[in-house]
Amino acid sequence: MRGKRFLYFKDEVKEALESRKPVVALESTLISHGFPYPENLKVAGEMEDIVRGYGVVPATIAVIGGKIKVGLTGGELEF
Repeated sequence: MRGKRFLYFKDEVKEALESRKPVVALESTLISHGFPYPENLKVAGEMEDIVRGYGVVPATIAVIGGKIKVGLTGGELEF
């Protein structure tokens, strides 16, 4: 796949997709523009917790360093 080197999946998201488990995309705009720091990180974590509470894997999506990241780590959320 030509663009594959620009698209990276968090292991948890990749495993869920391969196992055909539900995944929900969450946009990162909320983190970068929606709320001031540190409330933005708190809200992002709460959103992921709510999704997990329904048995679904959250996949916050962002472009970091020119790469599309599907599912962010804690450090990437703070980026």
